Amino acid sequence: MSSPLPEIIALASRLIAFDTRSSRSNRALADFVVSELPGFAIERLDFTDPDGIEKSALVALRGEAGGCLAFSAHMDTVPPVGWTRDPFRPAVQDGRLYGLGSCDMKGPMAAVIVAARSLPADRAAMLLLTCDEETTKAGARRIVSESQMLKAHPPAGILVVEPTDLRPLRGHRSDVQFTATARGVQAHSSTADGLNANIALIPFLSEMRDLYLTLRAEPQLQDPSYAPPWCDLNIIVDNHGTATNITPPLATCRMKFRYSKAIDPVWVIERVEAAALRNGLELVVRQEGTPPELPVDHPFVQLATAATAASPKVGAFGSDASQFATVAPTLILGPGSMEQAHKPEEFTDLEQLERSIPIFQHLAVELPLVEG
Repeated sequence: MSSPLPEIIALASRLIAFDTRSSRSNRALADFVVSELPGFAIERLDFTDPDGIEKSALVALRGEAGGCLAFSAHMDTVPPVGWTRDPFRPAVQDGRLYGLGSCDMKGPMAAVIVAARSLPADRAAMLLLTCDEETTKAGARRIVSESQMLKAHPPAGILVVEPTDLRPLRGHRSDVQFTATARGVQAHSSTADGLNANIALIPFLSEMRDLYLTLRAEPQLQDPSYAPPWCDLNIIVDNHGTATNITPPLATCRMKFRYSKAIDPVWVIERVEAAALRNGLELVVRQEGTPPELPVDHPFVQLATAATAASPKVGAFGSDASQFATVAPTLILGPGSMEQAHKPEEFTDLEQLERSIPIFQHLAVELPLVEG
């Protein structure tokens, strides 16, 4: 039997060449993916995001019976920061495929498309291909809430093919995102006419620093199943390009709080809300779905453990699994290492791309039997 690797590389290279940063439209890539799925019924969920950018999510199905395995991948990428090579010109070198999204996750998406379309004709196959995974999970949210195909053909399980070094992740953290905004009056900083927005934001930041340190110090706020065990509170501060001779009219603090299923996020949300209220700040809170987490003895976890010969773990990052876990048992498993994601000169390992095909196909064949 010939190796599927040339087919995977060719498809992944075409995918990488599309600029689908989350801030850009992914429509052209979605059109191309549809052309690569002959024999699949396609449901397109087209929409315009809040910034006026046209986006598309896809549901693809071959076969009519429900109870199959659904594979999920996202079409968007993070921005290419710090790259020295052209991020949209894929290159194969030293057993690696380089390019923006080669690891997260156009390489895995290419592999799972190859695996799905080469399954035996009598095996149903479903693909859930999303957009905006790196930002708002809008594509997955739309599929869950609007897809008639998904409702008519509920899968036995969903495999999100994020890079995990082909080790099954039975769950991962989810997050709450906060945007706190202080407003001032812009003026020349040498006059008394301005109002510095940072003066209102600084006391809030001091409280967030205390919260950050508490999360890292208190064992009852941690989950030892994860590495690191503490719940991360990542704090980003922005004056939106204001020069030092201008009184800043706008100061923004954006934060992402990651937590596992064992941790109740309400305490943190209430702390942030109270601090924003005390300091007169505007606050927007957006909570992602519940952290997905299957028990170690779940049949899907056990099947993936046997297929990969790797013990299941949990992950600190998030994915579309936080949305899809409301639909069916959801597992995260794919080629490539998350250590290469979101970095300059991103790459994925060709050997793992090749090894993923029989694993994906084995799960697609066996899961309906196990769950049935």
